[in-house]
Amino acid sequence: MIWTALVLGFLGSFHCIGMCGPIALAVGGNKGRAFLWNKIIYNLGRSLTYALLGLIIGSLGFSLSLAGVQQGVSITMGLLVVFLSISYKKADQFLTIPALSGIVRWIKSHLTKTLKSGSKLAFFSTGLVNGLLPCGMVYMALVVAMGMQSPALGAAYMFFFGLGTIPMLLVLMISGSLLPVVRRQQFQKAIPYFGIAIGILMVFRGLGLGIPGLSPELAVFDYGTQQVEITMCH
Repeated sequence: MIWTALVLGFLGSFHCIGMCGPIALAVGGNKGRAFLWNKIIYNLGRSLTYALLGLIIGSLGFSLSLAGVQQGVSITMGLLVVFLSISYKKADQFLTIPALSGIVRWIKSHLTKTLKSGSKLAFFSTGLVNGLLPCGMVYMALVVAMGMQSPALGAAYMFFFGLGTIPMLLVLMISGSLLPVVRRQQFQKAIPYFGIAIGILMVFRGLGLGIPGLSPELAVFDYGTQQVEITMCH
């Protein structure tokens, strides 16, 4: 499942470029090796934030699996991924809410001012904060990460999702121009199909049909028994 994070991140970058594009273009520096490193540092900061979010959401999924509902979690998350794949663009409509859109504008303006310092710490911290900006594709990846039902796998999934977005954003940051809308739309058409495939795979995994690699048998947690001796005082 981890490999799907790279593909999902790559396809998602064509959608998220509208939000992250202006900030990515603001990541400057001198031409040469430092110019490229500044952009890599920025993107690694963003991926690290995604990994932290994956760790948190993966821990929640792990807690649910300990409660004995791991099958239901996988199936539910799979169906939710299918739903988000069909309507991932609508998730961005939350940004039009006055209160939320004002916060997003404030964050973007603050990040732009931070980038003017030109330090590597500024680029890295900008990437960290940028990873918190709302995005329908990030929501979809987080749902998959929760379905992993593991803090480590959740963090890994989101980190690789972040890495998957880097190639397209690096091209944007180096070329200094946004990809034509028509070209972006061509890649975005593949997002629903790929997302639906991931969702169906998660549902099959949750069914525990005993099919290696596709629907393995579900692990059963054995907590064992423990005897506790209590001394009664009279």
